[in-house]
Amino acid sequence: MNLRYKLFDHHKKDPFRIPHDQELADHHIALRITSMLPATINQPIIIFCIGTDRSTGDCLGPLIGTKISEKGLSHFHVYGTLDEPIHAVNLQEKIDEMNKRYTNPFIIGIDACLGRLKNVGSITIGEGPIKPGAGVNKDLTPVGDMHITGIVNVSGFMEFFVLQNTRLSLVMKIANTIANGICKADYLYLRKMELDHVEEDRFTL
Repeated sequence: MNLRYKLFDHHKKDPFRIPHDQELADHHIALRITSMLPATINQPIIIFCIGTDRSTGDCLGPLIGTKISEKGLSHFHVYGTLDEPIHAVNLQEKIDEMNKRYTNPFIIGIDACLGRLKNVGSITIGEGPIKPGAGVNKDLTPVGDMHITGIVNVSGFMEFFVLQNTRLSLVMKIANTIANGICKADYLYLRKMELDHVEEDRFTL
């Protein structure tokens, strides 16, 4: 059996959306994240969590950042926590700080977003940057080589007010699923690199 194919080979450009409470959602998230990470283990991977603890709907990013920071991940570096949130005021400062510290980082942007009623509670993962502030008509610097978003409430009317009045219970559940997925991806990424190394050694023998 080709273990590497079974575990890690997914079509990166296929749309990915999953309800936060679907069975094994964190496992599916981990597999998708791992399939999109760079092939070289030498490239630093940054989890860039955007949001503020002053709004229940917009605290998804800092919640995730705090949860995964407490796990002490092996390969992922975390920016944006409840203690040190990344928001509209300091976003560019944090981007500049990150780019000074790391050379050619691979960035996973994480943020809350608003969407259709039927999609509330879902988690999406895709290629390309996150666009912070788009849901409340703010023009901020896009961030990330890939993005993860949690749909926390309904869009279309008074978005700022909607974010302020989003239920914390739902945000916490989405944050738990994403954080668990990232922690599993940290382990799977190590496993993927080990399998790649074994294959390289086999071909050089």
